[in-house]
Amino acid sequence: MARWEPGARERLVLAAVDLFAEQGYDATTVAQIAERAGVTKSTFFRHFPDKRELLVAGQEALSRLLAEGVAEAPAGAGPLEAVAAGLERASGAMGPMNRELGPRMKAAIAASAELQERDALKSVSMAAALTGALVARGVPDATAALAGELGMLAFKRGYAAWSEAADDDLAPHALAALAELRAATAAL
Repeated sequence: MARWEPGARERLVLAAVDLFAEQGYDATTVAQIAERAGVTKSTFFRHFPDKRELLVAGQEALSRLLAEGVAEAPAGAGPLEAVAAGLERASGAMGPMNRELGPRMKAAIAASAELQERDALKSVSMAAALTGALVARGVPDATAALAGELGMLAFKRGYAAWSEAADDDLAPHALAALAELRAATAAL
């Protein structure tokens, strides 16, 4: 087993998602994940406190990028324009591995109530990051909360479209989803 080979965290995530999809979340052990990833159990625990946390790997960084993008939007930008800036900023951090992971993650989540719950908490946390960044810009609470939720929904919809696309850039998919949602709000 190559103890010090780079990319252990990414390999652990890929191994876990594949195992969750193949045999179910409950039937998958940390030992199996570590073995599939080619690392030791202690390496697993250096990266993750438990197997549930594999699902949210990178969530903090993604939330930070979303908030930074909102904060750095031009001063005159409206709430959804600032959200779009956050989506663009976060999209820039998503690479081919993230796109490849999409369908596999979706299958694993669909098969486990515990993973569905964890995924929902991840979405709430990311929407809160967007909302907080908007409030810091002076956007009223209710408007910021609605824009934050729309931003998170746009990110998820854009990610789903991107994971099935043949291009490398998530941003156009996320921005198209935001535009579609914005248009849909006119029908409310």
